[in-house]
Amino acid sequence: MEAPAVRLRGLRKSFGAAEAVAGIDLDVRDGEFFSLLGPSGSGKTTVLRLIAGFETPTAGGVELAGRDVTGLAPFERDVHTVFQDYALFPHLTVERNVAYSLKVRKVPKAERLDRARRALAEVGLDGFATRRPGQLSGGQRQRVALARALVGRPRLLLLDEPLGALDLKLRERMQGELKALQREVGITFVLVTHDQQEALTMSDRIAVLNRGRLEQAGTPAEIYERPATAFVASFVGAANLLDDALARRLLGTPGTHSLRPEKIRVLKESAAGAPGHATATGTVADVVYLGDATRFLVDLDGGGRLTALQQNLDTSAADVAGCRGARVRLAWNHRHTVHVPPPT
Repeated sequence: MEAPAVRLRGLRKSFGAAEAVAGIDLDVRDGEFFSLLGPSGSGKTTVLRLIAGFETPTAGGVELAGRDVTGLAPFERDVHTVFQDYALFPHLTVERNVAYSLKVRKVPKAERLDRARRALAEVGLDGFATRRPGQLSGGQRQRVALARALVGRPRLLLLDEPLGALDLKLRERMQGELKALQREVGITFVLVTHDQQEALTMSDRIAVLNRGRLEQAGTPAEIYERPATAFVASFVGAANLLDDALARRLLGTPGTHSLRPEKIRVLKESAAGAPGHATATGTVADVVYLGDATRFLVDLDGGGRLTALQQNLDTSAADVAGCRGARVRLAWNHRHTVHVPPPT
């Protein structure tokens, strides 16, 4: 059986009394696009730096392709890291920025420039070799950083929020391009991000971190549709968390449950429920028009509040404004409620 590209076992990292990484076990498969997702302070960047060798674990170990690299320096690992600020040399041309790591490794000049040009072609920058970083847009600089990382063909590419400095439209475009590039070159990518949509869009699998601990690892669909904890349910997308009392009343089931807003249908109060569906009546406390969808906040008759999200297939902003204060029935399929441990 082939060894995973990355294997973390009992990984811990403390900075004084603060534990940034609190005992993580995790495997990243060879050739997959893997994301470390979590809020600020969750430990995701520290995990990335431990994999790269920029930090030394307090306990536990790091294996790359079956080789224990825990005690090795960054340059002794077959890894390249792309940082958010790109770290390009402003005085060098694009071509020489890309070729720099090959120069350090004493690759002959003709070969390194040829490899640099081919790497630039891979990221769509074949005509930019003689420019300098200051002459490029943010998206172009990001591609140069990627070309520089790819030119040495590392087994593992680590990306520390590489799209964070880009505007929304460019970031969305680069997400697709980065995923397509990863498929093309076949290198294992590990991405650090706090952006849930980015992780869901780009990843084969995701690890959700919180306060230095691994909450859940799985495919985007598993993470979103079957969250393992209340934190995952509320952090990855939006979720209604039904506490024990509300779950008993609405579902007839004890415990805390997660219910995604888009799974709830907003009906007229007089509408009948369908087989296999739970229903609850209430009053619309507020509505938020989002363009493609409307968010309804509904105060339930028996107490509690649910948020529902409905696509605006035939609805305008004017229609939505009249919904505030309306009586409605909410309905959802029982299979869309997921039992989770209560929030800690």
